[in-house]
Amino acid sequence: METFESLVRAEFAPKNTYLNTASTGLLPTRTVTAMHTAVEAAAVGTPTDMFDDVEASRAAFARLTRVPVDRVAAGASVAVYSGLIASALPPGAEVLTAEADFSSVVNPFHMRADLKVRSVPLERIAESVRPGTALVAVSAAQSADGRIADLPALRAAAAEHGARTYVDASQAVGWFDLDADAYDYVAAVGFKWLFSPRGVAFLVTPQDLGGLTPIFAGWVAGEAPWDSCYGPVAELAHSARRFDESPALFSYAGARNSLALLEELGVDAVRAHDLGLADRFRAGLDTLGHQPVASPGSPIVSVPGLGRRQGELSAAGVEVSDRAGNLRAAFHLYNTPQDVDRLLDVLAG
Repeated sequence: METFESLVRAEFAPKNTYLNTASTGLLPTRTVTAMHTAVEAAAVGTPTDMFDDVEASRAAFARLTRVPVDRVAAGASVAVYSGLIASALPPGAEVLTAEADFSSVVNPFHMRADLKVRSVPLERIAESVRPGTALVAVSAAQSADGRIADLPALRAAAAEHGARTYVDASQAVGWFDLDADAYDYVAAVGFKWLFSPRGVAFLVTPQDLGGLTPIFAGWVAGEAPWDSCYGPVAELAHSARRFDESPALFSYAGARNSLALLEELGVDAVRAHDLGLADRFRAGLDTLGHQPVASPGSPIVSVPGLGRRQGELSAAGVEVSDRAGNLRAAFHLYNTPQDVDRLLDVLAG
């Protein structure tokens, strides 16, 4: 009988101490194999049905985020979906964001000069929703330091003032207990905690499609895509699929397998594993006299002042990130207590 540990070890074999999932997740063996198969088949003229891979990936993401599959669009970039949401807002609308949030979440709103974009510290975002706020846009977990937004408080404040909510779950889905049904829009890339290839992203919309206009709709956005290849699309998809981008098919051939693995393992088990390692690292930092940014309940740990040691750590075979002078370590399912101890040993030296 396979256990969490045996299944993970069968799928991942890093050659270093890889603690950088907040940048890019590692690919499972099954995902690499599926992509090789798809590429080799395309090379000899017998391509696999990668559009079926898109639909399987969409369905898996819907299950992982607890929404009906008809509310999920498949694309390649959070920034594109942020732009889609920004384009639907009326002139003069106020958008509330968190200070220094990831650019793909906030920048598309700044590109519309007729919107009022207001930024506040993450800890104050719920209390800063006010009458006239049209949209609150925030990452569930901050890329820079792992701090987690108080999403229940934000949801309650938005409901009180009639604001829509947009959550970027790129640094959360895969380990976070996320109920996407609680928010108007949820977007996420697949190449981080979903350990999928780059070129995979999803958008969850409300059942009524949230007033969005599919301004980049192509043939894949048709209700019958293969009948929508020429001229204007006669009938857009009745579901969130009308917001699909033409898919990076080889990436989705891989993503289907990554998401299946996550479902096999279970998000609850992944979360317990990840947070246990992050807490082990925080405890070790305390013994070394370092104080990380407070990010309880997050597998991302950021340590002020240690970012300068990123090059030294990489040379020692330990992969982390330097973010604004902070050392950022991110712990995921393929990491072990020995990985944590290796990082602490190099820092101590």
